[in-house]
Amino acid sequence: MAIVRSSPWPNVFDVQRDMDVLMRRVTDRLGWPTGRGAWVPAVDMFRRDGDLVVRAELPGIDPQRDVEVTVQDNVLTIRGERRREERTDGNGSSRFESAYGRFERSVLLPEGVKDDDIDARYDDGILEVVVPGGAERAGARRIPIESGRKAKALTSKGPEA
Repeated sequence: MAIVRSSPWPNVFDVQRDMDVLMRRVTDRLGWPTGRGAWVPAVDMFRRDGDLVVRAELPGIDPQRDVEVTVQDNVLTIRGERRREERTDGNGSSRFESAYGRFERSVLLPEGVKDDDIDARYDDGILEVVVPGGAERAGARRIPIESGRKAKALTSKGPEA
């Protein structure tokens, strides 16, 4: 008679996989952002003629109804919702892989930007927000990196220092 070793680990992994699938289905149906099924628009930031340009990809959105652009305390926020369209086809089968839901993206603006001069335009699924003079005020400041004995002295003091 052979000795058969039993391990509980395969069963634990099966339960974990089943719970992941269940939670993904629940959160997708409720529209909660989870990474899978959630929608977060891509945002690009770049300089153009001394202005800071923030460009967000928002395809399939009505900008008048579904998007809000605000500035408060030098933070530009783009928030909105990509709504699920109700679609039916003749044979009763459908497959949807597009993600929907609420989104919010925030960008810290440089000091001295005038809120009243910021302009936003939407065209062909792209929202472009232009912050006049924002690129000129957004100069980078180099942070020195301590190394050697100074760095060891800083880290040895702990969080209370």
